[in-house]
Amino acid sequence: MAKKMISARIPVAVNKQLEQMAKREKRSKSFLVEEALQNYVAREEWMVAEMDAAFKQADESGEWVSNEAVMAWMESWGTDNELPRPKPDTFRKKDAA
Repeated sequence: MAKKMISARIPVAVNKQLEQMAKREKRSKSFLVEEALQNYVAREEWMVAEMDAAFKQADESGEWVSNEAVMAWMESWGTDNELPRPKPDTFRKKDAA
């Protein structure tokens, strides 16, 4: 695979951690940064694809969950009264924009 060099500024503390990790794992800092970046890009691409699929499904069905319902659900996490996952509460005709 062809490679391209890039330059990035990172906090001194992160660089120190990276140096320690490279030494411990007997790898170069460059290897670790490349691996971390590949993992980050793959995770972000997966997340965007999943969001696109969810939006498409909601658009096709016309069923959405309101922000208020999602926020109430999330705010209940970790409490004694945790709410169940919200069901669609906003409905839009498929051809309406």
